[in-house]
Amino acid sequence: MPGRRGTDPINDDLVASGHGDDASFFAAVYRTYSPVVAGYLRAGGVDDPEGVTHDVFLALYPRLRSVHGGAQGLRTLIFSIAHARSVDHHRRRHSRPALVEYDPDRDRRRATSAEDDALDGSPEANALAMLEGLSEDHREVLRLRIIAELSVTEVADIMHKSPGAIAQLQYRALKSLRNQQMAKDGVAP
Repeated sequence: MPGRRGTDPINDDLVASGHGDDASFFAAVYRTYSPVVAGYLRAGGVDDPEGVTHDVFLALYPRLRSVHGGAQGLRTLIFSIAHARSVDHHRRRHSRPALVEYDPDRDRRRATSAEDDALDGSPEANALAMLEGLSEDHREVLRLRIIAELSVTEVADIMHKSPGAIAQLQYRALKSLRNQQMAKDGVAP
């Protein structure tokens, strides 16, 4: 799967030499990381993850020549931009609610609930429903650590927290998910 550590087609040598032909280097970076960025944004509740993914890469393009730290530095920069775009999206959404004309075909009250989707065994719906039960910081740490596959130090830099705080947030988030699953399975925590 593209974007997995150790199998990235984007390596330190390519990052170092990729600046000679920005267009082809950018195309390789986009093909490699855009699916992971879209997944990160989708898991974060961004309304238009594909559109915001394009915004992330538009913001990345002029910064490609200034990437430091090889492939990992590039990955960290990409997810720093994605994190900022996600935060911006949620701030805009909360500061001015979207007014939508009533459309009976889109009335969500007739759609299955997240719980029904989870019980039906949809892995994506189950994962998203479980993440909804977490605090925003817990969700963000798990998205950056698991979906973006960033290190504790990289997540700490992005979230402006200490590595120890990130490790604690991750521990508590995973413990909360475990407790949710145990409660769902009828097992006392």
